[in-house]
Amino acid sequence: MKKISFRNDVLPLKNQLFRLALRITLNREEAEDIVQDTLIKVWNNRDKWEEIESIESYCYTITRNLSFDRHKRRENQTASLDDRFSEQADLSSDPSEEMIRIDRIKSVRQLIDQLSEKQRTCIQLRDFEGKPYKEIATIMGITEEQVKVNIFRARQFIKRKYQELDKYGL
Repeated sequence: MKKISFRNDVLPLKNQLFRLALRITLNREEAEDIVQDTLIKVWNNRDKWEEIESIESYCYTITRNLSFDRHKRRENQTASLDDRFSEQADLSSDPSEEMIRIDRIKSVRQLIDQLSEKQRTCIQLRDFEGKPYKEIATIMGITEEQVKVNIFRARQFIKRKYQELDKYGL
């Protein structure tokens, strides 16, 4: 078992934890609070770190659980923009192409927000965070097959709905 360092192993995860919390809660301030609470919980449980197989999965699990708890308390929230999409902006493109790109991203985000919590979390961890199926299964407490099924169904839903929007307009 490797020695876990809060500074080197836990703190670098804060941005990834924030993105996960943001995808679940859809609220930037809530996501920031959740990450802070996660880091505090991990620190307070430092005497149990030797028992933890993966500190990263442990942190994701805490963040996920705290996010779901807060999201359930505040069901009627509005979506905030995700930093990942703003990083992808191509400043050299022509303004009309940029507006089309922004509208497409907005449409896909709205479709992702319509997914069930389980599907949305699986998509977030796999497609945005790049986590392997096994780790997602550990974080969510489900089997790898269930993770694959949730991701497949989520992608099919998004694809079908996006094609409907693209064909008929908003």
